[in-house]
Amino acid sequence: MVQIKTPEQIAKMRQAGLVVAAIHAATREAAVPGATTRDLDEVARKVIAEHGAKSNFLGYGGFPATICTSVNEVVVHGIPDDKTVLRDGDIISIDAGAIIDGWHGDAAYTAFVGTGHAPELVELSRVTEESMWAGIAAMKNGNRLVDISKAIESYIRRQPRPATGKYGIIEDYGGHGIGSEMHMDPHLLNYVSRKRGKGIKLGPGVCLAIEPMVSLGTAKTEVLADDWTVITTDGTWSSHWEHSIALTEEGPLVLTAPDCGRAKLAEYGVTVAPDPLG
Repeated sequence: MVQIKTPEQIAKMRQAGLVVAAIHAATREAAVPGATTRDLDEVARKVIAEHGAKSNFLGYGGFPATICTSVNEVVVHGIPDDKTVLRDGDIISIDAGAIIDGWHGDAAYTAFVGTGHAPELVELSRVTEESMWAGIAAMKNGNRLVDISKAIESYIRRQPRPATGKYGIIEDYGGHGIGSEMHMDPHLLNYVSRKRGKGIKLGPGVCLAIEPMVSLGTAKTEVLADDWTVITTDGTWSSHWEHSIALTEEGPLVLTAPDCGRAKLAEYGVTVAPDPLG
């Protein structure tokens, strides 16, 4: 069952989304050489407390932290700790969420630590982020779920190949519905699978977290002994970008973007719905 949200519920999700945006802003500033991933988690905890929100990551399935901090070859679900010290040249994907009055927000971004990053890493993050926006632009009333998957995959496949030979679109993890829970139906692949068919028809009240994960090599992953940390099987570095989006009568609304996604979606000729918070 896909949960359909009312305009009032979407407004609550927008509140939660703005908390997530604030976490992103604060952790991006704090992601500097010498900081530990635990330091970033503490920053996120403070932002959540300041906004009177709750963490939807802490305790989820036993997860022990407020955010996921995935460094270099870690794709997703990296656990913040005191041992992982950020170094100049690292990349880190930070996945964060928040709850307001029972309604969830969830988003991720990839940041560059320090300077001197290889061009292929800069391009990897750009390609991953832009594929996310291509997917968001395909979240239109009347489209099918597969149209989002197709837009994400098509964008990635159109890009020039990196020096490593290819981009790996991570197969084992993808986007999802979001609302009164963080992870809900439907599951959203970042590539087209004939086995999955066309998926649900998109309409007002459908809310999705769209989150491509792309590596500089393999699409395959493995989970480490902590039962959380997911790495690429070939050790290539990866990028992760995500936004939570509500579809309304007037079009998409990027709940976790400060401007509701207006600037980026304008590049695709898409007009975003009005911000329910004014």
